[in-house]
Amino acid sequence: MAPSTYYAARDRAPSARAVNDAVVMPELVRLWMENYCVYGVRKLWKAARRDGIDIGRDQTGRLMRAAGIEGARRSKRVKTTCPDPAAARHPDLVKREFTATAPNRLWVTDLTFVPTWAGVAYVCFIIDAFSRMIVGWRVASHMRTDMVLDAIEMARWSRGARHHDLRCHSDAGSQFTSIRYGERLADIGATPSIGTVGDSYDNALAETVNGYYKTELVRGPARSGPWKTVEDLELATLGWVHWHNTQRLHGYLGDIPPIEFEQAFYADQTTSDQLVGIK
Repeated sequence: MAPSTYYAARDRAPSARAVNDAVVMPELVRLWMENYCVYGVRKLWKAARRDGIDIGRDQTGRLMRAAGIEGARRSKRVKTTCPDPAAARHPDLVKREFTATAPNRLWVTDLTFVPTWAGVAYVCFIIDAFSRMIVGWRVASHMRTDMVLDAIEMARWSRGARHHDLRCHSDAGSQFTSIRYGERLADIGATPSIGTVGDSYDNALAETVNGYYKTELVRGPARSGPWKTVEDLELATLGWVHWHNTQRLHGYLGDIPPIEFEQAFYADQTTSDQLVGIK
C-alpha cells in the first residue's frame, strides 16, 4: 500500500453508514437481551421498528452478525404423553383446526418436562388459540392430574368462571382422560376434546408453545446456568409467561403480542356495538 493511500484512509472521516451502525448496534443488542436473547433477524427487526428505530431487515441481519448475536434454535421434542388404554376418551372436536373467532372459544393444553438438579419438573400450559395467550400454567415435581387442575383454576381466575362454546383440546395423556379433569372443565362450561394417540399434529399448537418455551427459556441463551430446583424453574416460568403474553412478537398475530391482539379485538367489538346502537 502506498503511504499516501494509508494516510488518506487513516484521516478519512467515518462514513454515514458507519456512524449510523455505531448508534443502532447497541440498541439492537439491548432489544435482543430484553427479549431473552432469542430473537432472530425477522423478529429483532420488527421489535426495533416497534421501538422507533429506523432500520431495514438486511441492516438488522448485518449488525447482528457484527455483534455476534443470533436467534435461538429449536431442537427435537421429547415425548411425554402417557395414555391410559382403559380410560374413555372424549372425541376430537378440533380436527387440527387450531383457530378461533374470539377469545375463550378454543383452549389447547399439554405437558412437558424439564430436568433440574433436584429432579424432573413438569410443566402444563393452557393456551387460547385465538390470541396465543397463555391463560393458565403450572410447574410441579409430578405429572398427576392435580397439576392440570391447578392450571385450569388459573385459567378460570384469569378468563372468568363460566364460558359458552369453549372447547379445551389436549392429547390422550392419562391426566386429560381422567374423570376429575372432565368434571373441572364442566364447571367452567368447557367441552373436552382429545386428539389421537401418538400423533403430535393433533395437538400441534400446544406442542409448538412447549417447543419455544424450552428454546427460549429452558435452554435459552439468557439462562444463567442449570436449573437447580423446581422452584427456580417456576419463578423463571412466571417471568417468561408474562413476557410471552405482553411483549413477545408472534408472527401468527402479525408480529404483535397476544395482549395487544386481544385488546384490538375488544376495541373493534366495542366500536361495532356503538355503530349498531346509532343505527
